[in-house]
Amino acid sequence: MNRREVLRLLGTLAMLPSAALAQSATRRLGVLSVTADDDAVGQTRSAILVEALAAHGWKEHGNLEIDWRSGGGDRARIARLADELVALKPDILLAIGTPSVEELRQRTATTPIVFAVVTDPVGQGFVENLAHPGGNITGFTDYDGPLAGKWLEMLTQVTPRVARVFVVYNPATAPFAGLMLRTIEGAAQKLAVIVEPAPVHDAASIAALASRKDGGFLILPDFFTMANRAPLLAVIAEARVPAVFWSRTFVDEGGLMSYSTDSVEQLRRAASYIDRILKGALPADLPIQNPTKFELAINLKAARALGLTIAPGLLALANEVIE
Repeated sequence: MNRREVLRLLGTLAMLPSAALAQSATRRLGVLSVTADDDAVGQTRSAILVEALAAHGWKEHGNLEIDWRSGGGDRARIARLADELVALKPDILLAIGTPSVEELRQRTATTPIVFAVVTDPVGQGFVENLAHPGGNITGFTDYDGPLAGKWLEMLTQVTPRVARVFVVYNPATAPFAGLMLRTIEGAAQKLAVIVEPAPVHDAASIAALASRKDGGFLILPDFFTMANRAPLLAVIAEARVPAVFWSRTFVDEGGLMSYSTDSVEQLRRAASYIDRILKGALPADLPIQNPTKFELAINLKAARALGLTIAPGLLALANEVIE
């Protein structure tokens, strides 16, 4: 190629839109999730993310290489995987779940991080505020203030009536639990319900829940409760009491009812931020976005097995009723 041809090529490149240039070279995305590789929830989220990125023009194994890492509910493993991802020097990172954000932010203050399925990012110190995150982190939350009160209210619409509610969470993996407990306790006064924290941290503490037969259970958002949903569902069934969950997944697998944000939708929205950042936007300028879609799911098969009746008004509001 002679000098004239080189100059012509440079001139052509200068006239191309920046977005076209951004997608002409292969970029690298690192994904750190709290779920296990073989977990159905994680697999669904991964498939949706790949589909959503492709809709923005980013094709895995084409112009985008994706390094997938899954923590499997193990905090120490998540930390090791965060080391691995940062060492690969990706152009951008996606953190799914609070522990993923915590570990990645400790390792880089420069690589852009988009998060999804995270609670109270301001209170946890991930960002300065929702409108102007500052720094290298932005993303999508999975919780709005009134949600915890709605969970408690749902338990009062079950017959026989629930007068005591045990709130289940792992303090080590749900640092935002205090925020939710305050909302639940405030709602409890109006609903004439006694609320009792029931922290869990291992298989033995989960098994001990089976002895709590004098109330209902409210399972808080927590990667620990998601990773241990099978034993949780088993002990709640053994106790034969009603329970409300933070994710539709529990209901699909036999739980009574859930009111939740749509985590799949969050992954689609996260793909839009990944696209914008890869094209030059700064995380500091992209506002944190709260959930916009909620769904109520009720498992009538589980209700019948427990000898419970769900209030008609609550059933009428359900997005999904499992017969």
